[in-house]
Amino acid sequence: MGSPLGEYLRARREMTSPERAGVTLSGRRRTPGLRREEVAQLSGVSTDYYARLEQGRERHPSGQVLDAVARTLRLDPEEVAHLHLLGRTGHRPARRSARATVRPSLLRLMDGWAHTPALIVDHTMEVLAGNRLGRALFAEVLAHDEPNLVRFVFLSSTARSFYPEWDQVARSSLGALRAAAGNMPDDPRLTELVGELSLKSPDFRRLWARHDVRGKSHEAKLLHHPEFGELTLTYESFTVDGASGQQLIVYQAEPGSPAAQALATARWA
Repeated sequence: MGSPLGEYLRARREMTSPERAGVTLSGRRRTPGLRREEVAQLSGVSTDYYARLEQGRERHPSGQVLDAVARTLRLDPEEVAHLHLLGRTGHRPARRSARATVRPSLLRLMDGWAHTPALIVDHTMEVLAGNRLGRALFAEVLAHDEPNLVRFVFLSSTARSFYPEWDQVARSSLGALRAAAGNMPDDPRLTELVGELSLKSPDFRRLWARHDVRGKSHEAKLLHHPEFGELTLTYESFTVDGASGQQLIVYQAEPGSPAAQALATARWA
């Protein structure tokens, strides 16, 4: 049986071009990316040991080995951190995660931001709360019984009109979900969500197989609001201390832009 670490290594190996890794090509290649023996040689480990990593039979690799493999696969810092997290995790007993609640003091803080949309999401990207402007901005998402940003992106019939740059949003949302899966690989709610999206969305299955990792931090995002049209906003994401898995996402517009004027009027909220 495989493991999250093995699946991640295999996906990144198949996406690493031999030329970029410094491998001289000769003859036809039947497999995409690098071969196992090439990764092993470039990383300074035996082919058998690297095969055990991908097959889930080596559960406690050293940090030095993981760093060597990361250099071979040309992983960026966030991907390296994810690799080490998977290497430390192994298979743990499933933990039951209850649906979280948001601290009243944080809700009061958010409600004081009259022209700044804000949401609180959990590790599955379920929307737990939002201030007045945040609820108005994401009304289409919150109209669902279990509002979830990733589920909306991949399953809602209005997602591609709400997000004109849907491909970018899909990759970003899925990368954040993959990062959460690395932190809580046996979380039942996360497993259920991934299973649902894999079953219902071919786009999700295709992108999930890439094992891209990207935590939510900051990014520009184009939205098409039903009343105010296109709004270009930048979001910043903050970890909520003392609330496991919760993130505060704050949206803002460039000063003087049409989006800033729309947020400032606030009549639509």
